[in-house]
Amino acid sequence: MRLLEYQAKELFKEFGIRVPPGISSKDIEKGRKDAEKLGFPLVIKIQVPVGGRGKAGGIQKCHNEDEFELKYPQILEMAIKGEKARAVLLEKMVEIKDELYLSIFLNRSKRCYTIIASADGGVEIESVKNQIIREIGLGKVEEGVARQVANEMDLEGKTANDLVEILQKLSKLIIEKEVELAEINPLVQLEDDSLIALDGKVVIDDNAIFRHNELEKYQEKSEIEKKAEKSGFSLVELEGNIAVIGNGAGLVMSTLDMLSDNGGKPACFLDVGGSATTESVYEALALISKMSKVKAILVNLYGGIVKTTTVASSFIKAYEENLIDLPVFARLKGAESEKSKEMLKDTKTKMFDSVEEAINAAVLRVKK
Repeated sequence: MRLLEYQAKELFKEFGIRVPPGISSKDIEKGRKDAEKLGFPLVIKIQVPVGGRGKAGGIQKCHNEDEFELKYPQILEMAIKGEKARAVLLEKMVEIKDELYLSIFLNRSKRCYTIIASADGGVEIESVKNQIIREIGLGKVEEGVARQVANEMDLEGKTANDLVEILQKLSKLIIEKEVELAEINPLVQLEDDSLIALDGKVVIDDNAIFRHNELEKYQEKSEIEKKAEKSGFSLVELEGNIAVIGNGAGLVMSTLDMLSDNGGKPACFLDVGGSATTESVYEALALISKMSKVKAILVNLYGGIVKTTTVASSFIKAYEENLIDLPVFARLKGAESEKSKEMLKDTKTKMFDSVEEAINAAVLRVKK
């Protein structure tokens, strides 16, 4: 999940990273009040989950009310790379002495976090030649490492000290919020040599959102997710092709992690919860049937309050009514699991004794 700039900056402020005073809005009436509160000059920024805003005219300086009345509606109606404005950020203008670049991202291939920094900010990092790249493992950034980065950027005095502090705070944010990427571009040097985050980009691991209720407010829910919520179960669409069903957020999350570790790509997180009925599980399958990208269903369920036969009955009903025509790979344990296996033995549901076996079979199936 990629946050909008104002949302990323809310997290920056939470972790003590300095940002310019700013207020987001979605209509001009609130925008006028925000502009009066902030005072001119200010900057009007379109809020979209894509880059290239500056080149497309989505960031405009505004020195007075007349400019505001002209530019705010223009920004609000803009679309960049097909993305319409989701909000508008008004931000106090700052005097820039220099622009730097700083980011930390999760390098999955090397199973570590990586710092990328540069004394040249404000442009795409790919076009910068003098990049500083430092792999830092999976722990926090120590002061000594941060100081080395500042030295390699040829920073001195207050600017160097601010860089060290910001890098350590960015590291803390990455770890505590399970962030895949936190980027400040530009990180600007002001006339007093202090540093401030003029822009912000944060990408959160979709599979980790369930551990962070405080981040759910940033999540744009699809129609399918809204319908699931009304039906009393949790469903979050992901980018893969294997739907994951279980009971209990912890069980489903661990299944997602195991699936990803074994080369599978989750299409959704679906927790039927502790009060599931045959009808609610059937409704869940109905929603999955509308997700065209789903090529298989992985079920990892431990029967306790919810009997496994409840889930089995739902699948049988879905097969009989031609609701689903997908291969299902299931591991059912607990209450009435043997009976469930007997109920499903002549269906498209393949039963496994362990979730590892079910995952491997599902991954192999979708790769054919």
